[in-house]
Amino acid sequence: MPCFAMLPTMETANKARKEHNDIKVLKAFIGTYCRGKHGSAKGELCPECTGFLAYAELRRRKCPLDPKPACKHCPIHCYSKERRALIREVMSYSGRRLMLRGRLDLVWHYFF
Repeated sequence: MPCFAMLPTMETANKARKEHNDIKVLKAFIGTYCRGKHGSAKGELCPECTGFLAYAELRRRKCPLDPKPACKHCPIHCYSKERRALIREVMSYSGRRLMLRGRLDLVWHYFF
């Protein structure tokens, strides 16, 4: 007989979906940045950007705030000072390019 306490609730399912969407947006932004700045092929990342994506995913998964605010509105900064500057550069560079390509869904996530 299954234990109902172990079944995922609607709240945890929504939190997992939100986390998954945030990571998907991170991948899109970092992928656009890597293609533009480092000349990588579409769907691939250079070693530097691969490491940064792994770092960003880990920080997102470990975020203690619920609901998670946009990083620029967050009272706790998960990223180190250098990485925070890099994510700002990534978001700025990629946001403009994705907006020009019609990816307003990703840009909406960036602003809110």
